[in-house]
Amino acid sequence: MITEGKVRVNNTVVEILGTKIDPARDSVSVDGRIVKVNEDKLYILLNKPPGYLVTLKDPFQRPTILELLPKLNKRVYPVGRLDFNSEGLLLLTNDGELANRLMHPRYRIKKVYEVKAKGLPLQKDLRRLEKGILLDGKRTAPAKVTLIRLGSKDARIRIELTEGRKREARRMFEAIGHRLFSLERTSYAGLTRGNLKKGQWRNLTPYEVAGLKKQVGLD
Repeated sequence: MITEGKVRVNNTVVEILGTKIDPARDSVSVDGRIVKVNEDKLYILLNKPPGYLVTLKDPFQRPTILELLPKLNKRVYPVGRLDFNSEGLLLLTNDGELANRLMHPRYRIKKVYEVKAKGLPLQKDLRRLEKGILLDGKRTAPAKVTLIRLGSKDARIRIELTEGRKREARRMFEAIGHRLFSLERTSYAGLTRGNLKKGQWRNLTPYEVAGLKKQVGLD
Protein backbone atom coordinates (compact mmCIF):
# COMPACT_ATOMS: atom_id res chain seq x y z
CA MET A 1 0.00 0.00 0.00
CA ILE A 2 2.90 2.36 0.71
CA THR A 3 4.60 1.72 -2.62
CA GLU A 4 1.25 2.33 -4.33
CA GLY A 5 0.97 5.72 -2.64
CA LYS A 6 -2.14 4.83 -0.66
CA VAL A 7 -0.75 5.72 2.80
CA ARG A 8 -0.57 9.26 4.14
CA VAL A 9 0.85 10.57 7.43
CA ASN A 10 -0.52 13.98 8.43
CA ASN A 11 -1.95 14.25 4.89
CA THR A 12 1.48 13.69 3.25
CA VAL A 13 2.02 10.60 1.09
CA VAL A 14 4.53 8.22 2.67
CA GLU A 15 7.22 7.05 0.26
CA ILE A 16 9.68 5.27 2.56
CA LEU A 17 8.98 1.77 3.87
CA GLY A 18 9.50 1.49 7.62
CA THR A 19 8.59 5.12 8.32
CA LYS A 20 8.07 5.55 12.06
CA ILE A 21 5.18 7.53 13.51
CA ASP A 22 3.90 8.56 16.92
CA PRO A 23 0.29 7.34 17.21
CA ALA A 24 -0.46 10.00 19.84
CA ARG A 25 0.54 12.84 17.53
CA ASP A 26 0.37 11.63 13.92
CA SER A 27 -2.69 11.02 11.78
CA VAL A 28 -2.45 8.06 9.38
CA SER A 29 -4.86 7.41 6.51
CA VAL A 30 -5.18 4.67 3.88
CA ASP A 31 -7.10 5.49 0.71
CA GLY A 32 -8.40 8.60 2.46
CA ARG A 33 -9.73 6.77 5.53
CA ILE A 34 -8.25 7.56 8.94
CA VAL A 35 -6.63 4.62 10.75
CA LYS A 36 -7.79 4.65 14.36
CA VAL A 37 -5.88 3.17 17.29
CA ASN A 38 -8.03 1.34 19.80
CA GLU A 39 -6.93 2.84 23.08
CA ASP A 40 -8.50 4.77 25.90
CA LYS A 41 -8.17 8.50 25.42
CA LEU A 42 -7.08 10.86 28.18
CA TYR A 43 -7.91 14.56 28.28
CA ILE A 44 -6.25 16.55 31.05
CA LEU A 45 -6.51 20.24 31.84
CA LEU A 46 -3.55 21.64 33.80
CA ASN A 47 -3.25 25.07 35.40
CA LYS A 48 0.47 25.53 34.81
CA PRO A 49 2.44 27.74 37.23
CA PRO A 50 5.41 29.78 36.01
CA GLY A 51 8.80 28.07 36.21
CA TYR A 52 7.92 24.81 34.41
CA LEU A 53 8.87 23.68 30.93
CA VAL A 54 6.07 22.43 28.69
CA THR A 55 7.84 19.21 27.82
CA LEU A 56 7.90 15.72 29.28
CA LYS A 57 11.69 15.49 29.57
CA ASP A 58 14.51 18.03 29.84
CA PRO A 59 18.20 17.11 29.38
CA PHE A 60 19.19 19.92 31.76
CA GLN A 61 16.98 18.61 34.57
CA ARG A 62 14.85 21.74 34.74
CA PRO A 63 11.32 21.42 36.18
CA THR A 64 8.78 20.12 33.67
CA ILE A 65 5.00 19.84 33.69
CA LEU A 66 5.39 16.06 34.15
CA GLU A 67 6.17 16.77 37.81
CA LEU A 68 2.72 18.30 38.21
CA LEU A 69 0.82 15.33 36.77
CA PRO A 70 -0.12 12.02 38.40
CA LYS A 71 1.47 8.74 37.35
CA LEU A 72 -0.34 7.74 34.19
CA ASN A 73 -0.39 4.37 32.45
CA LYS A 74 -0.58 6.20 29.12
CA ARG A 75 1.59 8.91 27.66
CA VAL A 76 -0.03 12.26 27.03
CA TYR A 77 1.29 15.23 25.09
CA PRO A 78 0.73 18.97 25.50
CA VAL A 79 -1.50 20.67 22.95
CA GLY A 80 0.52 23.74 22.06
CA ARG A 81 2.96 25.49 24.35
CA LEU A 82 3.36 27.94 27.20
CA ASP A 83 6.70 29.61 27.90
CA PHE A 84 8.75 28.65 30.95
CA ASN A 85 7.76 31.89 32.72
CA SER A 86 4.16 31.89 31.47
CA GLU A 87 1.27 30.33 33.33
CA GLY A 88 -2.29 29.21 32.86
CA LEU A 89 -4.34 26.58 31.10
CA LEU A 90 -2.68 23.77 29.19
CA LEU A 91 -4.45 20.81 27.59
CA LEU A 92 -2.74 17.42 27.46
CA THR A 93 -4.03 14.35 25.63
CA ASN A 94 -3.15 11.16 23.78
CA ASP A 95 -5.81 11.92 21.17
CA GLY A 96 -3.51 12.83 18.30
CA GLU A 97 -6.23 13.67 15.80
CA LEU A 98 -7.94 16.12 18.14
CA ALA A 99 -4.62 17.66 19.20
CA ASN A 100 -3.52 18.24 15.59
CA ARG A 101 -6.76 19.97 14.72
CA LEU A 102 -6.79 22.14 17.85
CA MET A 103 -3.31 23.40 16.94
CA HIS A 104 -4.08 23.98 13.25
CA PRO A 105 -4.71 27.66 12.46
CA ARG A 106 -7.60 26.87 10.09
CA TYR A 107 -9.88 26.10 13.06
CA ARG A 108 -9.16 29.45 14.76
CA ILE A 109 -9.27 28.06 18.29
CA LYS A 110 -9.67 30.91 20.79
CA LYS A 111 -7.00 31.42 23.42
CA VAL A 112 -7.45 34.20 25.98
CA TYR A 113 -4.52 35.70 27.90
CA GLU A 114 -4.25 38.25 30.69
CA VAL A 115 -0.92 40.06 30.55
CA LYS A 116 0.89 42.67 32.61
CA ALA A 117 2.73 45.00 30.23
CA LYS A 118 5.54 47.37 31.08
CA GLY A 119 4.61 50.99 30.44
CA LEU A 120 1.29 52.46 29.36
CA PRO A 121 0.23 51.37 25.86
CA LEU A 122 -1.65 53.94 23.82
CA GLN A 123 -5.10 53.12 22.48
CA LYS A 124 -3.77 53.41 18.93
CA ASP A 125 -1.18 50.71 19.68
CA LEU A 126 -3.81 48.39 21.13
CA ARG A 127 -5.88 48.95 17.98
CA ARG A 128 -2.83 47.89 15.96
CA LEU A 129 -2.85 44.60 17.82
CA GLU A 130 -6.55 44.18 17.07
CA LYS A 131 -6.08 44.75 13.35
CA GLY A 132 -2.94 42.58 13.13
CA ILE A 133 0.76 43.43 12.99
CA LEU A 134 3.69 42.01 11.05
CA LEU A 135 5.65 39.21 12.71
CA ASP A 136 8.31 37.46 10.62
CA GLY A 137 6.92 39.14 7.54
CA LYS A 138 3.38 37.82 8.06
CA ARG A 139 0.48 39.76 9.55
CA THR A 140 -1.12 38.31 12.67
CA ALA A 141 -4.81 37.46 12.63
CA PRO A 142 -7.17 40.06 14.11
CA ALA A 143 -7.22 39.96 17.91
CA LYS A 144 -9.63 41.15 20.57
CA VAL A 145 -7.92 43.46 23.08
CA THR A 146 -9.43 44.79 26.32
CA LEU A 147 -7.71 47.13 28.78
CA ILE A 148 -8.40 45.82 32.29
CA ARG A 149 -6.41 48.23 34.44
CA LEU A 150 -4.03 51.12 33.88
CA GLY A 151 -1.44 51.64 36.62
CA SER A 152 1.22 54.28 37.04
CA LYS A 153 3.93 52.30 35.25
CA ASP A 154 2.20 49.23 33.83
CA ALA A 155 -1.06 47.98 32.39
CA ARG A 156 -3.11 44.81 32.70
CA ILE A 157 -4.64 43.75 29.39
CA ARG A 158 -6.76 40.87 28.10
CA ILE A 159 -6.01 39.64 24.58
CA GLU A 160 -7.81 36.94 22.60
CA LEU A 161 -5.85 35.16 19.85
CA THR A 162 -6.81 32.51 17.32
CA GLU A 163 -3.51 31.54 15.67
CA GLY A 164 -1.04 30.05 18.11
CA ARG A 165 2.30 31.20 16.72
CA LYS A 166 5.38 30.68 18.89
CA ARG A 167 5.45 33.26 21.72
CA GLU A 168 2.83 35.17 19.77
CA ALA A 169 1.37 37.32 22.57
CA ARG A 170 4.77 38.34 23.94
CA ARG A 171 6.13 39.18 20.51
CA MET A 172 3.05 41.21 19.59
CA PHE A 173 3.44 43.44 22.64
CA GLU A 174 7.19 43.75 22.06
CA ALA A 175 6.38 44.91 18.52
CA ILE A 176 4.46 47.89 19.93
CA GLY A 177 7.23 48.62 22.45
CA HIS A 178 5.93 46.98 25.63
CA ARG A 179 7.64 44.04 27.29
CA LEU A 180 5.45 41.68 29.33
CA PHE A 181 6.07 41.17 33.03
CA SER A 182 3.64 38.26 33.16
CA LEU A 183 1.35 36.23 30.93
CA GLU A 184 -1.48 33.92 31.97
CA ARG A 185 -3.72 31.90 29.66
CA THR A 186 -7.14 32.11 31.24
CA SER A 187 -9.16 30.31 28.57
CA TYR A 188 -8.44 27.72 25.90
CA ALA A 189 -11.07 26.68 23.34
CA GLY A 190 -13.77 27.73 25.78
CA LEU A 191 -12.24 25.86 28.73
CA THR A 192 -11.65 27.98 31.84
CA ARG A 193 -9.79 27.27 35.08
CA GLY A 194 -12.81 27.47 37.40
CA ASN A 195 -11.59 26.34 40.83
CA LEU A 196 -8.39 24.85 39.44
CA LYS A 197 -5.50 26.38 41.38
CA LYS A 198 -1.97 26.80 40.02
CA GLY A 199 -0.25 23.43 39.75
CA GLN A 200 -3.52 21.50 39.85
CA TRP A 201 -5.07 19.40 37.09
CA ARG A 202 -8.32 17.64 36.31
CA ASN A 203 -9.80 15.34 33.68
CA LEU A 204 -12.13 16.89 31.14
CA THR A 205 -15.75 15.86 31.30
CA PRO A 206 -17.30 13.99 28.34
CA TYR A 207 -19.33 17.14 27.63
CA GLU A 208 -16.12 19.23 27.42
CA VAL A 209 -14.43 16.68 25.14
CA ALA A 210 -17.46 16.66 22.85
CA GLY A 211 -17.33 20.46 22.77
CA LEU A 212 -13.68 20.46 21.69
CA LYS A 213 -14.35 17.92 18.96
CA LYS A 214 -17.30 19.92 17.68
CA GLN A 215 -15.09 23.01 17.30
CA VAL A 216 -12.73 21.15 14.96
CA GLY A 217 -15.27 19.15 13.00
CA LEU A 218 -14.86 15.76 14.69
CA ASP A 219 -17.88 13.61 15.56
